[in-house]
Amino acid sequence: MASNPWHMKEGRRESLMATKAVPAGFWGFLMVLGPSLIWCGEFIGSGEVIVATRTGAILGSAIMWAIVWGIFLKYWIGLCGARYTVVTGEGMIDCFSRVPGPKNWLVWVVFVGQIAAGICAVGALAVAAATFLGSLFPLGAHTRLIWGAIVTAFCLWIAWTGRFDALKRLMGLFVAIIIVGVMYVALHTLPGVREALIGLFGFGVPEVPAWAREADSAIGSAWGEILPLIGWSAGGFASQVWYSYWVMGAGYGMTQDRTWGMRADEERLQHLSAEEARSIGSWIRAVSWDASCALGIGVVVTVAFLLAGAGVLGPQHLVPKGEQVALELSRLFSDRWSSVGGILFLAAGAAAMISTQLGQLAGWPRLLADCVRLFSRRFAKVPPMKQFRLFLSLFLVTNLAINVLFGTNPVFLVKLGAVCDGLVLVPLQALAVGYGLFFAQRKLLSPEAWALLRPRWYHAVGLAAGFLVFGYFCIFQVPQVLRQMLGG
Repeated sequence: MASNPWHMKEGRRESLMATKAVPAGFWGFLMVLGPSLIWCGEFIGSGEVIVATRTGAILGSAIMWAIVWGIFLKYWIGLCGARYTVVTGEGMIDCFSRVPGPKNWLVWVVFVGQIAAGICAVGALAVAAATFLGSLFPLGAHTRLIWGAIVTAFCLWIAWTGRFDALKRLMGLFVAIIIVGVMYVALHTLPGVREALIGLFGFGVPEVPAWAREADSAIGSAWGEILPLIGWSAGGFASQVWYSYWVMGAGYGMTQDRTWGMRADEERLQHLSAEEARSIGSWIRAVSWDASCALGIGVVVTVAFLLAGAGVLGPQHLVPKGEQVALELSRLFSDRWSSVGGILFLAAGAAAMISTQLGQLAGWPRLLADCVRLFSRRFAKVPPMKQFRLFLSLFLVTNLAINVLFGTNPVFLVKLGAVCDGLVLVPLQALAVGYGLFFAQRKLLSPEAWALLRPRWYHAVGLAAGFLVFGYFCIFQVPQVLRQMLGG
């Protein structure tokens, strides 16, 4: 259900330019909510439809904690990054460039890591969408390859031309159908109160049942299913960066008249008055509400997919895998609403994959271009749309290659993309956002503005918790899970 954040300015700028403060009252806050809905639309895709449902089928409701607490910790990274953007007017990549040490060292790390993660994740979405469409409309012996090429060409064309607005309502309808349907199934398969409390607060890591290993010989330890779930619950590293872009697109605070790829206006920040700071403070409250909206939607929807998998597929000893993953997942609906329900699930699932890929193709090229802009003054002079299309062309080539080489195993690709994007760089991201919020921002602002806009202690606690928890995963769990996934 991805929207087009890069064109939000054109639709909202007139209403936001007229005032420097958030419209008063509860309804005023509702009027400016928007980045969170785009955020949710981008991450409600393969992570929920495939990973959460599969993990629920294998491990049941006992690992609800992985979703709830994983999303909660990412919430602080996204919220604090967006807060920094509201105050300074620059995105998260520029925040990373201010981290002490060799010039742009962290931006280089992000660039290398996100090229790999982006290629894997975007390719996984193309393969997953092709799998769903191929289950609906078989095209012979080369169904997957044909649909993979069609999906890639279609999504690249939409992203290249920026014509998503004409399509988003239809996509949004299908994604809403799959969400409502899965929530209905989840409500009818809810665990008991005791099981739910254990799942939320027990932090247990159950053993993989023997029937699941028989159904899918590629299953390793339980962490091999849990980590991808955590990685793509509420999106990964890139999603938190994109949220700062979407806040720019909505014109919150100091982002009015600005867009991605622009450094903070340091001279203006140094002369911010107390009155201007109070106005920006109202936008900080708005982004807090906005990010909290994404938190709630992400938790509810992802847990619903997990419980639906636990309640429908688990009792049937069915593990979604391989090229049959779409048909196996469609049992969520077909068991309740016959073959018509199964067809509806396949159509809605394909729409979710395509719309999520559109969101990723709007975001990843800009993230990578943002990095290179900081490395190269020459590249920075290239018009932003040309920068974007240059990296968009990269994904055209890599998507087609991944579809040919690895298209028979969409679950493997989705899980690998979830680990690479959702876990590997997240601890560094939490630290860098913390530095930007508590130190770089203080240097940028006038003393009067800093006194009014400085972050609170709970922002530090949230970021520190994110660093410690995701750091633990990266050091102690990710290496062995990657070894399992890559065959040794």
